[in-house]
Amino acid sequence: MPRKKANETKTYVLDTNILLHEPLAFLSFQEHDVVVPMTVLEELDYIKDSKKDVARDARISIRSMEDVLHDATPEQMTEGVTLAGRGSGITAPSGKFSIFSDLELPEDHHVFTSNENDNRIINAALYLQEQKSPGQVVLVTKDINMRLKAKGAGLAHVEDYRTDQLISDIKYLSKGYHTFEGRFWERVKSVESRAEGRDTVHTIAKNILPEAYINEFILDESGEFAGLVESINEDSLEILDLGVERLMSRHAWGINPKNVPQAMALHALLDPHIDLVILTGPAGSGKTLLALAAALEMVVEKNMYDKIIVTRSTPEIAESIGFLPGTEEEKMAPWLAAITDSLEVLHKNDENVKGSMNYIMEKANIQFKSVNFMRGRSIQNAIVILDESQNLTASQLKTIITRCGEGTKLICSGNLAQIDSNYLSAVTSGLTYLVEKFKNFSGSATLNLDGVVRSRLADFAERHL
Repeated sequence: MPRKKANETKTYVLDTNILLHEPLAFLSFQEHDVVVPMTVLEELDYIKDSKKDVARDARISIRSMEDVLHDATPEQMTEGVTLAGRGSGITAPSGKFSIFSDLELPEDHHVFTSNENDNRIINAALYLQEQKSPGQVVLVTKDINMRLKAKGAGLAHVEDYRTDQLISDIKYLSKGYHTFEGRFWERVKSVESRAEGRDTVHTIAKNILPEAYINEFILDESGEFAGLVESINEDSLEILDLGVERLMSRHAWGINPKNVPQAMALHALLDPHIDLVILTGPAGSGKTLLALAAALEMVVEKNMYDKIIVTRSTPEIAESIGFLPGTEEEKMAPWLAAITDSLEVLHKNDENVKGSMNYIMEKANIQFKSVNFMRGRSIQNAIVILDESQNLTASQLKTIITRCGEGTKLICSGNLAQIDSNYLSAVTSGLTYLVEKFKNFSGSATLNLDGVVRSRLADFAERHL
């Protein structure tokens, strides 16, 4: 292999939030060099002992960097230690990794005079840009304001971290269903059909829907056909014929779907062979209500699961729930009001709504848990409802999903237009990552509920505000 010219090798300067977002991010830049300023290590040191949820990520990142540098001399740490051998495949790193002592920068290289951490990191990147010219120096940060400041200060190359970004625009995100123009059967030239009990399965050519994935729903504009992709072969698809009327007749805990997307979601929620259901869509589309109704139906009526565990990410200000009085469940109650609101809706016609809610919560063994305390658990034979999951990173979602043991069904719901995290956008949210990563997994289904059914007021607000 020909050696790369020195000016073709880029130097990436990492901000702290990159290593909190993905602790092993410094291994993701292939043949390029990676520099971590001393200020970043100071911030990681402060965060690793905090009570924040990212403290674990800070500790993992510090240990990983120490593993690379533990035999290096101070001079080698400054010059750079090779990352070759730290991975396999074409994406394995082969550049150098170094620590830059930005605390000792000469005064004449300080573009920013204030001693804020972001300013010190930008100063370091500007200094490296000057020293390594004509080589390219790139500051990588998830902080949008920091990217603007760095460009304004004269840094030529500033980027977001995109290694874990699977799509470039949210409009390309899988919706969980495909709608054909016109009538579906007009597109099908040959079909083989067979009966499986009460169900009918059609085998059609794959070129009719070449990008189909498992458990994707199929609709047509005529509103007559509705099917589900059950299996994919090299040149054919097997589609379970559901029928729109049959889909719309599904019900759970007294709740009937108000539109076809809700009907498809209810079908996936009630399917015991699907272990992960991902519901996306705007506020008021029925994500939480459908998830809770299906969970109650399967736990109380069908005895398929033992309990319902409800959890959600709490805002940064509430990461330490100790400030709220009471037990863990009482502390989580304010953040899970959407669940209790949905319970009220499901029992609004009962004589004693409060009594019915208390009875059902005990009968279904509904438990409110904090995401922060899910780590280390092993959840068996339960339904886990993860609400507001758009605010979680991919690594946080992995932590929760890997808690699910045998016989557990996970329901993730979220609205990608309501992200509260400082460093996440719709395309970098863990929920987006989850949708794309699991769309080819036979044990999962994704549905985008694009219709607001809460009220005509909520519908108008979603479309026009």
